[in-house]
Amino acid sequence: MKFTVSQEILLRPLQLVCSIVERRSTLPILSTVLLKAQDNTLSLTSTDMELEIIATLPVKVDEPGTIAIPARKLSDFCRTLAGDASISFNSKDNKAVVRAGKSRFSLATLPSEDFPSSEGADYSDEISLKQADLKALLDDTSFAMASQDVRYYLNGLLFEREEDQLRAVATDGHRLALGSLTAADKAAEKHSIIIPRKAVIELGRLLEDTDDAVKISFSPQQIKVELNNIHFTSKLIDGQFPNYERVIPLSNDNDKVAIANREELRQALSRVAILSSDKQRSVRINLEKGLLKATVTNQEQETAEEELSVDYKGDELEIGFNNGYLLDLLGAIDDQNVTLTFSADGGSLLVTPNAAEVDRQYVVMPMRI
Repeated sequence: MKFTVSQEILLRPLQLVCSIVERRSTLPILSTVLLKAQDNTLSLTSTDMELEIIATLPVKVDEPGTIAIPARKLSDFCRTLAGDASISFNSKDNKAVVRAGKSRFSLATLPSEDFPSSEGADYSDEISLKQADLKALLDDTSFAMASQDVRYYLNGLLFEREEDQLRAVATDGHRLALGSLTAADKAAEKHSIIIPRKAVIELGRLLEDTDDAVKISFSPQQIKVELNNIHFTSKLIDGQFPNYERVIPLSNDNDKVAIANREELRQALSRVAILSSDKQRSVRINLEKGLLKATVTNQEQETAEEELSVDYKGDELEIGFNNGYLLDLLGAIDDQNVTLTFSADGGSLLVTPNAAEVDRQYVVMPMRI
């Protein structure tokens, strides 16, 4: 195999593909990236047996071929070169020689036939969106995913399709984030999948804040996302996601509803958090007519208190929450005002942006203070 490509064209696709390569894999072939050159096109493929990323880019191919080359070493070498550098690849007899100017790297390769081939899937549903819309949906919800929870189905993001709606739901059992958007494509029937945490994080890196199209294909076993010259595939979590709808407080069953300025509330909670202990980031919320008070008392009996004017006309209320969870969701909301709906029985808190065009809901469970 022999081809030539500029560093500027190669570097970003190579880095995106290498992002899922394990540094210390028990299988040497999983530490490589598969290069396939033909018809003046180079494809880069990486996999960890759960995720797969394929990037394609234009190159000058002198001799077509396929090799598996150490991913990190190749990426680090290309990263250190100048942007206008011309890189030439020449592989023969289980060796790949990479040249750029006066630099020369000779890397050991592995047989390309040992590289895991992606299994075909029967995709039953497809949806096309703007990249910016999908990126915003993931950014606004994925922070609530669990990490290494024994309830494995929480270590991911629920995608739910119903008619022209795509919903994303994440929860770690203490908080929940729900977002939805409307698509031009309609699903034939309602269905849902759980995307693993690692796949959600990698997909967030691949997506850009543009109006470029992204196509998502669903199957019972995996999801495929097609971007500009990038194909991303991930296996799914086989499990039953909890019934998230039953933990969302209804705003019409009580009068414990307050409207607050999002940024003022975020800043107030950030200031009282200065005195929070590392282990218990609790904050006491007191509500009375027209006023919200946030209080933190630490183990040294130091106290921080903030008062904020809000639109609230209900009965007086005192309840505690994890302040970190509140700050996370307020950071995900991009709206001037937020509505705080407290359960009538003193249970969970529902936080929603006031903008009608933004369909986001965030739930935080209370904590004992």
